[in-house]
Amino acid sequence: MARNTLSRSLHDLGLAAWFGGTLANAVALNPAAAEAGSASRTGAVANAGWDRWTPVNAVAIGTHLVGSAGQLLGNRKRVARQQGAAGLSVAKTALTVAALGVTAYSRALGQVVSQGGATPSRRGTKASRRARADIKAAQERLDLLQWVVPAITGALVAVSSYAGEQQRPSEVARGLAEKG
Repeated sequence: MARNTLSRSLHDLGLAAWFGGTLANAVALNPAAAEAGSASRTGAVANAGWDRWTPVNAVAIGTHLVGSAGQLLGNRKRVARQQGAAGLSVAKTALTVAALGVTAYSRALGQVVSQGGATPSRRGTKASRRARADIKAAQERLDLLQWVVPAITGALVAVSSYAGEQQRPSEVARGLAEKG
């Protein structure tokens, strides 16, 4: 039981940081970078913020994955036997894989932008007309993806919450009876 509690805590803590950090950066950092005073400073501020977030995000994602693996291991019998538990586990896994893929692609695009240095920008994900074409293209994709990661991880929060409800003793008993 203690291992399941630790796994759940790691799962939730990592997911909360992954979701909250990417949402905060999209809502606050990218638009606030526009107040840096010049187009080149805007790009530098946005790059500095995202570059600082990257290692924290990597730890958050790793924490989430360790917790997820521990939960699945600890609940493997229940997942196999309880009606609906396997399907929910598959949904959580699919959302996690999608979030990992979008996060990795966003980071690759972010590296293109960051390697450009103080790229002239109107805000964190809006290049100015003076920006190089490759950086402008990366920023255009990031302008959309900055919302996709929190959307997917937010959906994962919701599905995880529902999955937690399935672990109540009354739900386990009902799920076992329905599958039986």
